[in-house]
Amino acid sequence: MHRRRTAIALSAALVAAPLLTACGGAPHAGAAAVVGGERITVSQLEGRVNEVRVAQRAAAPDEAQYEQTVSRTSSLTRDTLHTMVLDRVLDRAAKDAGVSVSRGDVAEMRSALEAQAGGPKALKSAWLMQYGVAPERLDASLRTEVRAQKLAVALGIDMNTTEGKTTFWKAMSQASKDLHIDLNPRYGAWDVEKSSRVDGKTPWIQEATAEPQQPA
Repeated sequence: MHRRRTAIALSAALVAAPLLTACGGAPHAGAAAVVGGERITVSQLEGRVNEVRVAQRAAAPDEAQYEQTVSRTSSLTRDTLHTMVLDRVLDRAAKDAGVSVSRGDVAEMRSALEAQAGGPKALKSAWLMQYGVAPERLDASLRTEVRAQKLAVALGIDMNTTEGKTTFWKAMSQASKDLHIDLNPRYGAWDVEKSSRVDGKTPWIQEATAEPQQPA
């Protein structure tokens, strides 16, 4: 598959200078981030990461391959938090633009991607390997894809142009500012201009990768 996640992959293309924000001090106790006054708890984040690790273990032919996968995705926790926050930013930007996404929209995209990938199982595997999306989160991830595409349409832009990308991320930046995003310092900080998580200057903090909890 040659598809890239629109809402995430484009952040690397934005060239604006970073502007870090901590929005009023440390997040609430037990929170990985606070977005629009709502907490993303550490337990919620760990749960999402564990879903991916369980899926990665199930997909690996042996323990050595699984360990290689874990090593290759060592930043999974921070990447997952980035996705969780960015999804909320995109949701805000889309609502501001009057954009909504239906189940039919998601089903249509899923059907098209399954055809490209070679079936439902192949699509789930591709999303897991390429984007760290657990199979049970596939529809939610596709909803994000559709929302980003519809936002671009609502903004009247072509995402294949520099101007289009700039306009898209300007809308995302405004949504980030409006949501007053506050990350727990252990996971870095939020760059409101790029709508992206960035590593903070805390080299003594190391990201631990927990062993996945097997379903009962």
